[in-house]
Amino acid sequence: MTTTATHTTTTGTAAEPRPAAAQAVDLVRVHGRGPAAVRALDGVTVAFEEGRFTAIMGPSGSGKSTLMHLVSGLDTPTAGRAMIGDVDLATLSDKALTRLRRDQVGFVFQQFNLVPTLTARENIELPQRLAGRRPDDAWGRELVDVVGLGDRLGHRPSEMSGGQQQRVAIARALAGRPRIVFGDEPTGNLDSHTGAEVLDFLRRAVRELDQTVVMVTHDPTAASYADRVLFLADGRIAGELADPTPEAVLDRMAGLGR
Repeated sequence: MTTTATHTTTTGTAAEPRPAAAQAVDLVRVHGRGPAAVRALDGVTVAFEEGRFTAIMGPSGSGKSTLMHLVSGLDTPTAGRAMIGDVDLATLSDKALTRLRRDQVGFVFQQFNLVPTLTARENIELPQRLAGRRPDDAWGRELVDVVGLGDRLGHRPSEMSGGQQQRVAIARALAGRPRIVFGDEPTGNLDSHTGAEVLDFLRRAVRELDQTVVMVTHDPTAASYADRVLFLADGRIAGELADPTPEAVLDRMAGLGR
């Protein structure tokens, strides 16, 4: 059964519960063995609602990237369950897991990972073509409108700014209509102005395209674009914050260090 979670509007009234696009259930990840073993994630349970934008924050070594890698199927838990929709990733064969990641998960990283010899349009369509699927032209046009790169689709990465390249990478992640998009410090290599443009695009993708986004970040300003911030410390959930502001995020982060 798919877990649902309620959220509260700014007026304090409970909104309709949404299905979980992804979730962790008692998730544990241990690196190494014996006395040298490190418990990177220690019994985390959390749901990421469909159509919502969640930022994950915490001190270095808190387990935020580990959580994202486990829930997205890039890594395997030591114990507990990682799920996309109602599918337990541990029950899938390597082939089925690869197919699920291809069809239901989008990824955006610090490095744009664009193919330098392809145009922006070709980079956006590449994953679908590799999967043997015809790109959805109507969806593609809507994405291009939201991403604001209609006049750059014929340009190669070397002919675009860093922010434009990252927007192409995000459009590529969205092109296959994934259930959820994971971002690992997607603005980490961008200046503040360009980073704000990219974050605004992610925000618009959630608001206008009903996309689900989970983003690991260390930046309180970046986190403030999310609907909620999930805080981790020492491999455990240390709280969350709805409708975050940069100041409120900074205050919570300072509390984690005490």
